[in-house]
Amino acid sequence: MRVNKKYSCLPAEEKGIHIINIRAIEDIGYDQHESTLLNSLSKNPDADCKYGLYFRDGKRKVDYILVYHYKKSSAGKTLARRAQQNDASVRSTKQDQPLPGKAVQLEMGESEPHMDYHEDDKRFRREEYEGNLVEAGLELERDEDTKIHGIGFVKIHAPWNVLCREAEFLKLKMPTKKMYQINQTHGLLKKINSVIQKITEPIQPKVAEHKPQTVKRLSYPFSREKQHLFDLSDKDSFFDSKTRSTIVYEILKRTTCTKAKYSMGITSLLANGVYSAAYPLHDGDYEGENVEPNDRKLLCEEWASYGVFYKYQPIDLVRKYFGEKIGLYFAWLGVYTQMLIPASIVGIIVFLYGCATVDENIPSMEMCDQRNNITMCPLCDKTCSYWKMSSACATARASHLFDNPATVFFSVFMALWAATFMEHWKRKQMRLNYRWDLTGFEEEEDHPRAEYEAKVLEKSLRKEHKHKETDKEKLTWKDRFPAYLTNFVGIIFMVGLTFAIVFGVIIYRISTAAALAISSTPSGRSSVRVTVTATAVIINLVVIIILDEVYGCIARWLTQIEVPKTDKNFEERLIFKAFLLKFVNAYTPIFYVAFFKGRFVGRPGDYVYIFHSFRMEECAPGGCLMELCIQLSIIMLGKQLIQNNLFEIGIPKMKKFIRYLKLKRRRSLDHEEHMKKKQRYEVDYNLEPFAGLTPEYMEMIIQFGFVTLFVASFPLAPLFALLNNIIEIRLDAKKFVTELRRPVAVRAKDIGIWYNILRGIGKLAVIINAFVISFTSDFIPRLVYLYMYSENGTMHGFVNHTLSSFNVSDFQAGTAPNDPLDLGYEVQICRYKDYREPPWSENKYDISKDFWAVLAARLAFVIVFQNLVMFMSEFVDWIIPDIPKDISQQIHKEKVLMVEVFMREEQGKLQMLETWKDKDKKKGENCNNHSPRLSRSRSGSLSSCHSYPLDV
Repeated sequence: MRVNKKYSCLPAEEKGIHIINIRAIEDIGYDQHESTLLNSLSKNPDADCKYGLYFRDGKRKVDYILVYHYKKSSAGKTLARRAQQNDASVRSTKQDQPLPGKAVQLEMGESEPHMDYHEDDKRFRREEYEGNLVEAGLELERDEDTKIHGIGFVKIHAPWNVLCREAEFLKLKMPTKKMYQINQTHGLLKKINSVIQKITEPIQPKVAEHKPQTVKRLSYPFSREKQHLFDLSDKDSFFDSKTRSTIVYEILKRTTCTKAKYSMGITSLLANGVYSAAYPLHDGDYEGENVEPNDRKLLCEEWASYGVFYKYQPIDLVRKYFGEKIGLYFAWLGVYTQMLIPASIVGIIVFLYGCATVDENIPSMEMCDQRNNITMCPLCDKTCSYWKMSSACATARASHLFDNPATVFFSVFMALWAATFMEHWKRKQMRLNYRWDLTGFEEEEDHPRAEYEAKVLEKSLRKEHKHKETDKEKLTWKDRFPAYLTNFVGIIFMVGLTFAIVFGVIIYRISTAAALAISSTPSGRSSVRVTVTATAVIINLVVIIILDEVYGCIARWLTQIEVPKTDKNFEERLIFKAFLLKFVNAYTPIFYVAFFKGRFVGRPGDYVYIFHSFRMEECAPGGCLMELCIQLSIIMLGKQLIQNNLFEIGIPKMKKFIRYLKLKRRRSLDHEEHMKKKQRYEVDYNLEPFAGLTPEYMEMIIQFGFVTLFVASFPLAPLFALLNNIIEIRLDAKKFVTELRRPVAVRAKDIGIWYNILRGIGKLAVIINAFVISFTSDFIPRLVYLYMYSENGTMHGFVNHTLSSFNVSDFQAGTAPNDPLDLGYEVQICRYKDYREPPWSENKYDISKDFWAVLAARLAFVIVFQNLVMFMSEFVDWIIPDIPKDISQQIHKEKVLMVEVFMREEQGKLQMLETWKDKDKKKGENCNNHSPRLSRSRSGSLSSCHSYPLDV
């Protein structure tokens, strides 16, 4: 509750005014006329409390917030508010009161109608839970008189002794008094580093945490017995806000509410609606006049702004504010974006090489030469007529931009790039672990999830009902078998649905191509392939974006019915399912074009049909690589522009606007209340809750697949990924700083399962690119022709070599063109792309020897390419150490220094004991010399003398 605004933070004795008389005046109605005078006699209490960042005393910091809904009758609102004010004024002088507001509820009960059973039950559970929190050492303060009607807030503060206790339980590494010098480079390396620092100084963020450090404090797991080792000169800042909220959250998770045999932690209470939200507070405002400097404002200026897109990220400040897990995500995203720069440069060079050599490419020149007069067979039955190969000139020239010898080099380069990126990230990760004091950190088993506890309770209650002995129950595979079966069937169904949609798009392409071929205009016929390809890709893009959202929800539901025990297990299972479904969804259309389109067409006179009516579509004369490039580029760019950027910007803004409209409708406050500045916890409550890092990682992993899996067909993919990521970093930063509630800081030493997924994609990329080069492009047929069939050692005659002949009299009945004279002359022999025997051969239309020669060369290339690139990747992995040499030396130095610190401590204890013994002996001698009468009972006197220092 928020008490009277004029007198909430200071005790009544300090104001110099009798608070009971003022309230009596207010009740009579004269307070409105004297408001200016009274305000001048006391300062703004919200300013003392820093607008919700502190308790009402202005000293105890708010470390965590619990939010709950409550029902208040309008009839008793005025009386309840006065009762709250009277109650709070009495308690304002008592610092040890744990939860202001409880007695108010008893007084309110007289004026409020009786709540329903569920509301009473929630209130009783809250009271029990909050009482248990107080017993755990936390200090609470309630606020129900807020601008958000019907919402109550419980502010939580962890005192020093609780912070020390929990830091010891959690084994948090804290800085000690001992400082040591970080090893610096010498000689030439030092000069190079200084030059690099001067060059990169304009792109460094202006934050203290980002400056290079020459000294570092020795860190050690906190221990209350060894507090003298730590730098406790400023206890208020020893545990920063991120650490304090982490400690409070650990207490909230393990504190239970055992009412009616129902053990509930904070996760269960949130799931059951007892509390509606729980979150730590942001450090303050990030914009506006007279805003006090804070880490959030600094992050907004130096990180979450599009104007600093060219600067490095202040990763240490991100970690300080959001925790290690989120810090590692942005560090990984930064490393990935930096590594895309060389890949983009090489991709641009490869593309420019294709542009420069397009006029020198003999196969495309032959296809564009109208003097060759090559007549091609119809692309569909009946409605399609014969066509000239020269009409596909533009497609052939465009294919050379991506299908040239340089793309093979680029595929090898990108495979080595992926291996180098993984090694570079491992080294960067070790540096961060050292800087963030995470060396030796091991994740402990998390607390059970709310759903798991509910299932276990349900199982134990069933056994109790059957009069069985109930030990500590747990869920077995038998309990989860229905969920596992549902998961298996659901995933198979979703994958089948994706294949069915792709198949439907294939039918659309075939039918649309046949329909457009009926067009009588020559321009319409020439653009059939481009029109069909473009529209089909757009349909695929729309379906992919829709199914991505659907599959994300389905993956979460399938994981929920499995009831994983911990949050870590839940996250890993969710990631696996979501990645599997989204991977299949995003890449199935591309796999079809790369490896299946044009492979099962048949030949003229013996085509393969779908449903006995639709003929399988063929590749263009220049191959399917150009179409693969179009498919890949549109899907990749469309997903990045629409899903990653517009959705991330638009959806949070829309949700925020909807919440604003709801609050505006529900607000039933007077003008004075409306003009008050909101408390920090009220502002943060209106922000979007943090939903985890899985969506952020997922979109980057899918993009990594686009960059590596089919890079042989689209060398510009790294460039577009780089441009997207430059925006993505600042977009995510702005979302975390301004749009989301502050997440609970989570310690982590790596990126978890995502690293294994990245390695898997890197291995798969080598295999896929080998097949794309050998089977999708014409690289291998060109080599075979050049070294086996060319008469003069050039590519002249290659196009004619790849085409087979067909006698039009061998068409099946009803499949010949309706207008055989469309070209102006009668056609007797038409050509089609395949390696088959001519119609004048004994084994006409059978597969020729050339086909088997090319197939053998293709398979040999796949084997050689795959093994060679895999070996080179493993060599890069082996030659680059996972831990940088300087970091391993620093870690070893820390261990040695820590041993020295403890050895000195032990030596100090021994010296102190020896000093006590010496004093003991001297006192014993003094007793013998000055008290001769005590010599008769020497042992007794000596024992009494010796007992003194031991007692001390």
